[in-house]
Amino acid sequence: METFAELLERSTKIHGHICAGQVIGVRMAMIGLREININDPRGKERKSLYVLVEIDRCATDAIQSVTGCSLGKRSLKWLDYGIMAATFVNLTTAKAVRITAREESRELARNYAPEIDNKYKQQLEAYRIMPEDELFKIEQVKINIPECDLPGRPKKRVQCQKCGDWVQDCREIEKDDLVLCRSCALGRYYQPL
Repeated sequence: METFAELLERSTKIHGHICAGQVIGVRMAMIGLREININDPRGKERKSLYVLVEIDRCATDAIQSVTGCSLGKRSLKWLDYGIMAATFVNLTTAKAVRITAREESRELARNYAPEIDNKYKQQLEAYRIMPEDELFKIEQVKINIPECDLPGRPKKRVQCQKCGDWVQDCREIEKDDLVLCRSCALGRYYQPL
């Protein structure tokens, strides 16, 4: 695997700027891969890796750039929990680890970069060198991934009986004896003009 500095540089280019979230995401991904024994996530082991992220912030871009996982490949799953956490899964061995950024690391940053007054710059520098047990909570977990969420071709395609849209990957809803897309069953996020 590439070095931390190389991975951070790639992540920064993809994300568009350097920030503490980039440092957290790169370190989180490196630890996650180490813990589940994946050494070549963008190459020969790419089909063995699945990642669930719990936040749609900077760290997610970093995790994607390090692992090569993406929504389009169905190897990256976003769970809208608002927690700076990610779970890394080795699909071959079923080994999984959830890594959460510790909130207290924000305050601990001053111990690692006391010469920097700006708290955001202080965190950016401190997170590069802070011991991982002070920056993260790392826990081995068990995860069951539904077959319809696994990477690969769609397992199922059905047509909504109300609007006619095609629904993939078991996302349809049965309601009032009809097979419906989520928009017809639960309400649309948009209004047709």
